[in-house]
Amino acid sequence: MSTGAQITSLLGRWNAGDEEAFKSLVSLVYAELRRLAHNRLGQENSNLTVNTTALVHETYMRLAEHPPHEVRDRNHFFAVAATVMRRVLVDRARERLAAKRDGGIRLELQPDMMPASDRDVDLLALDEALDALSQLDERQSQIVELRFFAGLSIEDTAEVLATSSATVKRDWMTARAWLYDVMSRQPKRATKVDTDGA
Repeated sequence: MSTGAQITSLLGRWNAGDEEAFKSLVSLVYAELRRLAHNRLGQENSNLTVNTTALVHETYMRLAEHPPHEVRDRNHFFAVAATVMRRVLVDRARERLAAKRDGGIRLELQPDMMPASDRDVDLLALDEALDALSQLDERQSQIVELRFFAGLSIEDTAEVLATSSATVKRDWMTARAWLYDVMSRQPKRATKVDTDGA
């Protein structure tokens, strides 16, 4: 049985409530989950020191505790994992902000995410802007989530969303411009902090 067929079979069993299937699924895709987490964390500035293993394990725990209603296939699974990774990072940022009055977590976006002069971005502000964008255009919000939080390429994002690379490129450009406009009007509310031990 091919890896894709194994994943589909395990997803079907997991959707039916088989917890062992989920453990087998994670074992099968663990390396790819680590790659996604590594891509995401590799784009962040040196002040955010959440490691790849911790992000993957937290993602695993959240998926195990609160499985999605239905995961259709491998691509859908990785889209769900990207969303969970986003929630993990945002929750960590909120915890740090609560613990330190002027805390927060700032991330450095990919070079093509925003103009070079303003790539250092408040994660909570980005999360709020993405929530607002999802109300206007769900696909654009998903594209940003997959590209930024999961580190997927244009081609991989198109595959996950079952659309063309040209559509992803167009929506990516539009979403970037919209996010930059919204976020450039938000007051700066957080400073860089070290998250070691958080």
